Amino acid sequence: MADTAAPVATPAQASPVQASPIVITMVVMLGTFMTILDSTIANVALPHMQPSLGAASDTIAWVLTSYILATAVATPLTGWLADRLGKRQLFLYSVTAFTIASMACGLAQSLEQMVFFRVLQGAAGAFLAPLGQSYILDVWPREKQGQAMAWWGVGVMVGPILGPFVGGWLTENFDWRWVFLINLPFGILTLFLAAALLPKAEPRIRRFDMLGFGLLAVGFAALQLCLDRGQQLDWFESWEVRVEAGVAVASLWAFGVHIFTGTNTLLDKRLLKNSNIMTGFLFITLVGLLLVGTTAILPTMLQTLFGYSVIQSGLVQMPRGIGMMISMMAAGRLVSRTDPRAIIGTGMAISAISLWMMSGFSPEMDSQPLVISGFVQGLGLGLVFVPLNTIAFSTLPADLRTDASSFFMLLRNLGSSFGISLSVGILARQAQVSHADIGASLTPFALPWADGGIAGAMGGAGDAVMAMLDGAVNRQAAMIAYIDVFRMLFWVTISMIPLLLLLRRPKTPPAVVHLAD
Repeated sequence: MADTAAPVATPAQASPVQASPIVITMVVMLGTFMTILDSTIANVALPHMQPSLGAASDTIAWVLTSYILATAVATPLTGWLADRLGKRQLFLYSVTAFTIASMACGLAQSLEQMVFFRVLQGAAGAFLAPLGQSYILDVWPREKQGQAMAWWGVGVMVGPILGPFVGGWLTENFDWRWVFLINLPFGILTLFLAAALLPKAEPRIRRFDMLGFGLLAVGFAALQLCLDRGQQLDWFESWEVRVEAGVAVASLWAFGVHIFTGTNTLLDKRLLKNSNIMTGFLFITLVGLLLVGTTAILPTMLQTLFGYSVIQSGLVQMPRGIGMMISMMAAGRLVSRTDPRAIIGTGMAISAISLWMMSGFSPEMDSQPLVISGFVQGLGLGLVFVPLNTIAFSTLPADLRTDASSFFMLLRNLGSSFGISLSVGILARQAQVSHADIGASLTPFALPWADGGIAGAMGGAGDAVMAMLDGAVNRQAAMIAYIDVFRMLFWVTISMIPLLLLLRRPKTPPAVVHLAD
């Protein structure tokens, strides 16, 4: 089936209160922001959770992994559940379950309880982001969808950046449990507004693709475990990682064969024939890799190399979110007047410039280069997200939007996982290589006082000198490793730009009926 313009959307039943598209956008944005924020808000609280939950340093990470795994597994169910229950009803159920699970996480007394409740929280919140995107595409006319997606995108893109700062502030000023308990007032507010304002839609009968869902769930779960455990277990030196990688490849390959050969599958075949949405899937995966691949290592760099506190490191990263919001608002206005591909290309170029700026970092610099490069990167990524969403869904039939939105969010999360694993893996490897290279140049001929025999003769003073020297080498090696990661992400960004040639701009923007009117 060739790319065609989306047909006129079928109006839904009236909501309990006739709400404007602006109000509906704000409601779904609140729900989206709440769940996206929770994917990173707990990161900085892990050291405080560890003694409270009786967890070891290598098991406390399951607090994060369990949430990501549950979200990845549950997200593909969004389209089927939305058809079965109706989008509004699924949104209400999801907000309610997410809020209850958040409270349970805040009250957990053991690691087992926390992991169980985080699984429930991730599974419940997985539907909110794709439902929010689908609602926005339904209630706004084509010419205004760019601006609406800009507002909604603030929650999706800025949430992961604000998460560590909000989590650090709550942990330092109150208690780590407030990282989860803070969801209660926002959950209640979202539930009340959604029940009163979201338009209803008639559920429709749709057969559940159990085989497709099982293959996809097992494949993504195994892939996520492989990415999370690989760094700890030295990747393919471990049989566990080999098995997880093999299961992931086999399951995802079988899922692909099932989609192409089966009927009534989890992923509609029409999506596979739409070049815009398929290219959008690839782009959002890479955008997730770039955004989270950078933000995953910056807090550690700021706190270990520059000596910033949790709150200080959060404040230094705030300009990235500010730049993203500014460019999203600008992109929302430009997308209906300019070729979206030009905006995306500009955003990718600006993002590449910011990463090149980061590759010039030094451990002796002040916060100004950190702030400027972060702001520039935010400007670039904000220019990518809004037109990418707009053009990816521009040629898609209305009945495929919810399914496409769920896979869009799923692949963004997958890209984030790839970004974390890739950045952390390269960082660890390059730090070791750089340490060896620097250490090899520190010979007694270059630094006589660095000779082990001389240092030993000096007693305690010699040991202190050697410790200081080793600390300086470690710091320089770590900085070189961070620079290598930024350069790698720079080249990934550059390589994405030619993919814009695969996107097609719709010739005529069709009308879309306002569901709330």
